[in-house]
Amino acid sequence: MAEPLVLVGAISGAFGVKGEVRLKSFCAEPEAIETYAPLSTEDGSREFSVRLTRPIPNGFAARLGGVTTKEQADALRGTRLFAPRERLPALPDDEFYHADLIGLEVRNSGGELLGRVRAVLNHGAGDILEVHQPGAAQTLLLPFTLKTVPTVDLASGRIVADPPEELIARPEDEE
Repeated sequence: MAEPLVLVGAISGAFGVKGEVRLKSFCAEPEAIETYAPLSTEDGSREFSVRLTRPIPNGFAARLGGVTTKEQADALRGTRLFAPRERLPALPDDEFYHADLIGLEVRNSGGELLGRVRAVLNHGAGDILEVHQPGAAQTLLLPFTLKTVPTVDLASGRIVADPPEELIARPEDEE
């Protein structure tokens, strides 16, 4: 099985005319992105060494291995960069990488299957788990708070959630 990849940054375009890129870091310590290199595209088709050259608004100017011209840098605009999970630092017990949560089974406190985590969203007010519910037309969106998600057990691959009843779509509600 392929090693899990974690999204650590994205290229927002060229910076200057000598092949530097504008690099946005998604790391807790933004400059740490350099230490997780080489970084790859999600499909693994390209891999880049990374050297941050200076901070700029909304990120860094950076040199990527194999990128030497403005045209090459421009062609990478929108490219998301990933690092293998094992290169990232360990987290405290109450923190999780989004990549570790995706695919986990979600059950309520009574053991009933609610679905599987499809994505972890964040629109600025905190993380939200997008849970695909079997047989439901819509996904369940759970605030990733201690109150709503009291247990995350990575070892057993499951989450215990206590969502408000009105959030849960029932197949009979879809008719």
